[in-house]
Amino acid sequence: MTEAYPSQTTVVRTSRGLSIAGTRITLYDVMDYLTAGWPPTLIQHWLNLTEQQMADVMAYITRHQDAVEQEYQCVVQQAQEIQQYWEAKNRERSVPSANVPPQPDHEALRAKLRAWKARLEQV
Repeated sequence: MTEAYPSQTTVVRTSRGLSIAGTRITLYDVMDYLTAGWPPTLIQHWLNLTEQQMADVMAYITRHQDAVEQEYQCVVQQAQEIQQYWEAKNRERSVPSANVPPQPDHEALRAKLRAWKARLEQV
């Protein structure tokens, strides 16, 4: 589903949200860089956009600033929630393996590794 806005065809709404037509770049990507203080010309070069695309994006953001900012904040919040979820999952997964005692048959392998490390440190 792609919906173009009347006066311009550069900014379209896709399943990913507001995007730059013909690319996989969202306005939220551009907003990330703007929020970080990047100048538009640097963003344009970094994202490999044409001058017209960047001008249209900046004009769209300026014209619809409140709506874009509100949508951007929702996207940032969702990203933070997803990151927190996976960090918690990874912590849960790493705890059991840290508490498992080493297996006796692996001690020979560990001794070989220590010997190799010692040899490499001598070189």
